[in-house]
Amino acid sequence: MSYRHILYDTDDRVAKITLNRPRYRNALSRELQEELEAAFNQAKEDDGIRVIILAGAGPAFCAGHDLGTPEHNADLERRPLLEPEVRGKFEYAYDTVLMMPLRLRDIPKPTIAQVHGWCIYGGWKLASAMDIIVASDDARFIPGPPQWINLAWEVGPRRAKALLLDDHALSAQEAFDAGIAYRVFPRADLEAETMAMAKRIAERPPFMLHMIKMSINQAQEAMGYRAAAMSAIAYRQLFHSSGEQPELQQGERRQLPAVKRAIDAGPETKPE
Repeated sequence: MSYRHILYDTDDRVAKITLNRPRYRNALSRELQEELEAAFNQAKEDDGIRVIILAGAGPAFCAGHDLGTPEHNADLERRPLLEPEVRGKFEYAYDTVLMMPLRLRDIPKPTIAQVHGWCIYGGWKLASAMDIIVASDDARFIPGPPQWINLAWEVGPRRAKALLLDDHALSAQEAFDAGIAYRVFPRADLEAETMAMAKRIAERPPFMLHMIKMSINQAQEAMGYRAAAMSAIAYRQLFHSSGEQPELQQGERRQLPAVKRAIDAGPETKPE
């Protein structure tokens, strides 16, 4: 299967799926997200694949949801959201921010997010849908409304509130200390170390790997994970309907405070 915005490669029993919109720091357009899910399903259905890696091309893993690139706008013109506007935006967010990550989370094979550079909002959404997050030492995680769904489950309620309220960009080391990232590697070693980890996992019996995933996921379900996620998407959409965060006009960039501070302080990995 061929993709426009995704690179799909295999190495022995490992599939590597790479977000491939580096010009826009892999911003999540609707088309990219549709291809991403198709690629995961391709790996799921391939009996020769035991582990899946998710990575990003270019200087960043993912700078978040696409907020208005020409490609994304053209797609929305071809396939407009449902009317009325509130319904259309809710249906779109319900599928792409809530249900798509849940579907990726339920893939029966182990998944690894290979994070470098920016991991912002929707990018973190994708990383959190994976079973394991590994990061390069230059990775930076910025939480936003998509993390209302999952962050309490990753770091606990009190730390989740602090991270979201403080609007702070986490370094790779801070993400490791918080239990978000499993390992942190030098940027030059990230790809090789992630592949080595994936191949170690792939040596294990595939049914056992599936049962490990189901066991931990079911523990979260017993604690109310899915019900809480559905509540969080409703709160997120209520916020977006409040008008506090105005819609972008053509050509504008959203200069969120945490993003602007990180750009000013760090290396040039500016999201579009």
